[in-house]
Amino acid sequence: MTKPQLVKARIQAGVWEGVLTIADTQGTPPELQVTHLSQKIDGLTAVPQPDQPGRYAVKVPIPAELLTDGVQTFLISDKNSGATLNSFSIVTGQPLETDIRAEVDLLREELDMLKRAFRRHCMESS
Repeated sequence: MTKPQLVKARIQAGVWEGVLTIADTQGTPPELQVTHLSQKIDGLTAVPQPDQPGRYAVKVPIPAELLTDGVQTFLISDKNSGATLNSFSIVTGQPLETDIRAEVDLLREELDMLKRAFRRHCMESS
């Protein structure tokens, strides 16, 4: 089975937009979730494209209250498997000399996700 692919289209009017493609056009799309600092963000929608089987228009409203100075990273993942399908970072405040802070923030988010999955696996296998 081919992994679902989520490709960014744009950010428009405070909404991240992308296209989710699944290999099984007769199947159901994965249940998606968005997190920021390991906290679930509500409002994600995935609407099937009637003229393109297996494709879904995904929209994630970006909560204004989460936009503070620094780098804010959002992960979009498969709720059941925990696999990260895409991510995006927003930089606000003072201009950064490099975007390394965004990369470090993304690595922290993914490490936290892996730690949770590993702990869950250990609890289930004992």
